[in-house]
Amino acid sequence: MDNPFSLDGRRALVTGANTGIGQAIAVALGVAGADVICAARRSCEETLAQLAARGARGIELRLDFADPMAATGVFAENQVDILVNNAGIIRRDDSIDYNEADWDAVMDVNLKALFFTTQAFAKAVLARGGTGKVVNIASLLSFQGGIRVPAYTAAKHGVAGLTKILANEWAAKDINVNAIAPGYIETNNTEALRADPERSTAILDRIPAGRWGRPGDIAQAAVFLSAPASDYIQGAVLNVDGGWLAR
Repeated sequence: MDNPFSLDGRRALVTGANTGIGQAIAVALGVAGADVICAARRSCEETLAQLAARGARGIELRLDFADPMAATGVFAENQVDILVNNAGIIRRDDSIDYNEADWDAVMDVNLKALFFTTQAFAKAVLARGGTGKVVNIASLLSFQGGIRVPAYTAAKHGVAGLTKILANEWAAKDINVNAIAPGYIETNNTEALRADPERSTAILDRIPAGRWGRPGDIAQAAVFLSAPASDYIQGAVLNVDGGWLAR
């Protein structure tokens, strides 16, 4: 193999590819050689423009994972070799006040949709006798409790668990299932934290790397877990957090 990090000839589907971490992953996979399906409930025009500017190929697919079964028919129509489950939402409230609607919304998008999308992907890969790579986007809250995000924490713990059970069942069938646990990354989701001098200072003081992460930090890890270089990695949850969990 000339380049174990090349994705030439592969097709990837990235959920939540319209912004932030998902956008960075989609672009990085395209630069590495993959044809990229950018899936999101909002327009991925900006992501497609970034791909085109780098000479990479991409198309848009509108999917709203508020319906956890939204992607189950996609893989019969498109041969996909790499699935990145990035789409997610967060709802904040004290656990004593957390309501059922917010709980269900977060669990549907962050966990139920992830499982049934991955199941549909694996069925299609196995039916054609191919190989596949799954990269789930977990969280620091796959390991920690957090505050005021009970559904998000439960869902991200579930993502880590699903990553392991699916790896156990599919590793011998040439489907790799792994996850990335991002640390504190400069995205829309952390804008309020970064704008709060007290919170931002407290967070930075704990990160050994001394800076917030960038979407590209996660994207390059996703390229690695999508490429032949990671063929013997199964069921791993890779922390990309500047050392946060080691502190």
